[in-house]
Amino acid sequence: MPSIVVVEQKCLYSVPLALGIPRIRMSQSQTQRSFSSKRDVPASDPHPDPVPGSQSSNGVSASQLRVFSRKKKLKETLLEAKTLADHKVKPSVLPDIEEFAYKKTNGTPSPRTSKVAPNVTVAEAEVSRVRPGGEPPTNWQQVLEGICKMRSSEDAPVDTMGCEKAGSVLPPKERRFAVLASSLLSSQTKDQVTHGKVQTTYSQNSSNSGAIQRLLQNGLLTADAIDKADEANIKSLIYPVGFYSRKANNLKKIANICLMKYDGDIPSSLEELLLLPGIGPKMAHLVMNVGWNNVQGICVDTHVHRICNRLGWVSRPGTKQKTSTPEETREALQMWLPKEEWVPINPLLVGFGQTVCTPLRPRCGECSVSDLCPSAFKETSSPSSKSKNSASRKKFS
Repeated sequence: MPSIVVVEQKCLYSVPLALGIPRIRMSQSQTQRSFSSKRDVPASDPHPDPVPGSQSSNGVSASQLRVFSRKKKLKETLLEAKTLADHKVKPSVLPDIEEFAYKKTNGTPSPRTSKVAPNVTVAEAEVSRVRPGGEPPTNWQQVLEGICKMRSSEDAPVDTMGCEKAGSVLPPKERRFAVLASSLLSSQTKDQVTHGKVQTTYSQNSSNSGAIQRLLQNGLLTADAIDKADEANIKSLIYPVGFYSRKANNLKKIANICLMKYDGDIPSSLEELLLLPGIGPKMAHLVMNVGWNNVQGICVDTHVHRICNRLGWVSRPGTKQKTSTPEETREALQMWLPKEEWVPINPLLVGFGQTVCTPLRPRCGECSVSDLCPSAFKETSSPSSKSKNSASRKKFS
């Protein structure tokens, strides 16, 4: 009998512990009493042996029957634990909604197929109500024309200050580097701070001049000059652009890369531009457009990203959810917007975002396309816009 207790303790405690099953503490006396009080006999034996150690009708002792029964229960426990573990790893067979996304193949939107479980019908029904990728939104041309009319009646900061205007008086090679530097400095910074107003008289840190003008006035708008300049001096000239310390450091690194790999010029491909420190997709597309006259994508900044989502022009693939990043907006917008609109859409919507469709308190009352905008008047509007509602509609109609 003691030897049987040892085998039972091994089976019931060591293996389940390795599987992470909670361990139940029992004293040795309790275990012995529990085991000795239970006599598990196979259901096929109609005459259980009442005396421990005696032989059954088929020649098997009661102690052997108990050991057999314990092993059988152990196998069941192991099987159950494995089943629980499998369920924990795979909680659901529903496919990811991204599997219903559309992607671009050879410049043409095409549906991405996937293997879906045969019992999944809710997800398919939901996706069928979503506008397929590549299909233009309703009334987008009418909305675009309305925005053009509003933009033509009022200037925006982007009309006089922008990355494409940086170094406009410089030779092509130097101008390309100036556009690249301007794109780097403009990130998360207002146009007035980056570009400011062109100064007729020299003023190193004039409050009216922008960072690009100060660099130009100090002869620091070429790769060679930036590479030789002291980083502290660059910081003082570009302050107060956002993250000026990091941008000064990245500007030095970019200048060195351009000198070492491109003979003072800038990379001529989107992929190489994106390898430069601090250069993101929006900047790279803008530099390709302006510097190399090579349109490979739409320049989507915070204004374009916000307005396209407010108008319902973009959404995450296969869903009705708004895009969460400018890059997602760019990919969604390029799926349906005609390529001839890829360049003008940026200054058009940036200026519209600076004057009417502002980040906070958008002036929906002054907007002539508010009746076509699903987000109109759903955000807090500025007090003045409500009073100008009727007058503005007449003005742009």
